[in-house]
Amino acid sequence: MIGENVLLRAVEPADTERLYLWENDMQLWHLSNTTAPFSKYLMEQYVMNAQQDIYAAKQLRLMVDTNDEEGLTVGCIDLFDFDPANRRAGIGILISEEARGKGYGKEALELMIEYAFNTLNLHQLFCNILENNEQSIAMFKKAGFTEVGLKRDWTMVDGVWQNEFLFQLMKREKLA
Repeated sequence: MIGENVLLRAVEPADTERLYLWENDMQLWHLSNTTAPFSKYLMEQYVMNAQQDIYAAKQLRLMVDTNDEEGLTVGCIDLFDFDPANRRAGIGILISEEARGKGYGKEALELMIEYAFNTLNLHQLFCNILENNEQSIAMFKKAGFTEVGLKRDWTMVDGVWQNEFLFQLMKREKLA
């Protein structure tokens, strides 16, 4: 999937080290409910099996690259908890710290939404965002997501309970 400034591509073996570093960054563990480090072996196995069909794996991870001569990998975007019977999936995105604020996340999100609704024919997408993650909240709202719920004291981050918002985007709302 190619946009003006980013492209979304399949995970490649060359991404193993980058994913290993991101997945083992303890500052990000609360985003994926991770409680223990991943070994390089497990990350290699994940990458080797990442090409499974979304209908079998119930998830899809795509890498976010800049769409220029450098082609830098600046993040990844996931569909998870894929439910084909109810035509919905969760969506999450990680943009590396040095690449934030440049519009890569917004464009990657738009590309993935288009793929989810037009190719996978999903009815809805949802995401969960901690209440203090103002950048993500703003980005998802700009993309058309609506806050539909609050999960109080949902996630403990650095010893402090934080609330988490639930956002949804319905296909009919995006196409309206």
